[in-house]
Amino acid sequence: MTPKRWQLLRAMAGQGAMSIRGAVRRAGRDVKGVHGDVHTLLDAGILERSADEQIIIPYDAVHVDFTLFKAA
Repeated sequence: MTPKRWQLLRAMAGQGAMSIRGAVRRAGRDVKGVHGDVHTLLDAGILERSADEQIIIPYDAVHVDFTLFKAA
């Protein structure tokens, strides 16, 4: 997860289904960057497509638990 992907998810959270252009407007980013991030997030299962092919966060909350590094 990159900082821009986190920002995109925060911009989309609670907003319902939207087009990629809608996500671009909410995030205040360029189309190409958001398009790439959306497809990465779709592939990871974090975003989904709605019945009308818009993108949506299918969760009410996201909890992340991971280790950044471990000393050798």
